[in-house]
Amino acid sequence: MKVLVTGGAGFIGSNFIRLILQKYPEYHIVNLDKLTYAGNLDNLSDIEDNPHYQFVKGDITDSDLVDRILEEGADAIIHFAAESHVDRSLYDPGIFVKTNVLGTQVLLESALKYKIGSFIQVSTDEVYGSLSHEGSSTESSPLLPNSPYSASKASADLLVRSYHVTFGLPAIITRCTNNYGPYQFPEKLISLFITNALTNLSLPIYGDGLYVRDWIYVEDHCRALDKILHRGKAGEIYNIGGGNEKTNLEITRLILSKLNKPESLVKHVKDRPAHDRRYSLDCSKIGAELGWKPETAFEEGIARTVEWYASHQSWWQKVKSGEYLEYYEKHYLYR
Repeated sequence: MKVLVTGGAGFIGSNFIRLILQKYPEYHIVNLDKLTYAGNLDNLSDIEDNPHYQFVKGDITDSDLVDRILEEGADAIIHFAAESHVDRSLYDPGIFVKTNVLGTQVLLESALKYKIGSFIQVSTDEVYGSLSHEGSSTESSPLLPNSPYSASKASADLLVRSYHVTFGLPAIITRCTNNYGPYQFPEKLISLFITNALTNLSLPIYGDGLYVRDWIYVEDHCRALDKILHRGKAGEIYNIGGGNEKTNLEITRLILSKLNKPESLVKHVKDRPAHDRRYSLDCSKIGAELGWKPETAFEEGIARTVEWYASHQSWWQKVKSGEYLEYYEKHYLYR
């Protein structure tokens, strides 16, 4: 099987590529990534010489480039590439619309043109909007996004659905909860707070810190996508979650405890606009239909994640400094 992975130099995409090449060494992976601030080829340095892996630097909104890649053949597209940080979407919504909506439409059009056998849209639980203290979103729940980021992902999801219904493109939508684990760019809560705590910097918590998210270890998410790639049904939506609903304050205190750091590092800051109070997914469908369930207990996953960042300080220090971006600008050109 030949698979085009968009955004494969990012956090979840790089973990997915590594899992697939380990499990299916005969598969061929083409990784299309623009290498923006969150894309990092160091994430895949251990497989860069694998003859079954090919990297292409490029933008998913470049239709000519996407066409040239798919002209060479592909059985499936796994679409990770996205602007994904809520805070950044509040200050520059336009780039989120361009990448997440227009970029998805370009990929869909090329996938239709070259008769791709499966298009998997990797989306987010945030498209369902904020929930109260009870209940969980199912795959049939209404889309009620509250940030430019989640609105752009919901828009992309609707485009994917339309290409399946109208044109018959074999497309699947997945919606996952918050991921954590190795190689996550240190702007998201867990990766940011671990790296800040390691260097005795403050851990900025929005508002009262009681916002609730469900957390899933990234390898479990990738295993779910593996199941969906091979057994998922076209036209379906699959929720993916870890079953670990925690407040931001709980996560923060756990990280500090693991690193033996004082709670005086916690700093409550002004809340961001329209901050969703809680996300929660009902993931019974993927369990019943595809036999998937998360394998990594939260305590185990957090311990592994803290240990990874503690033992890979050169990786995240380089990332935080932006040094790697200068290298890519000099050594990689658009194909």
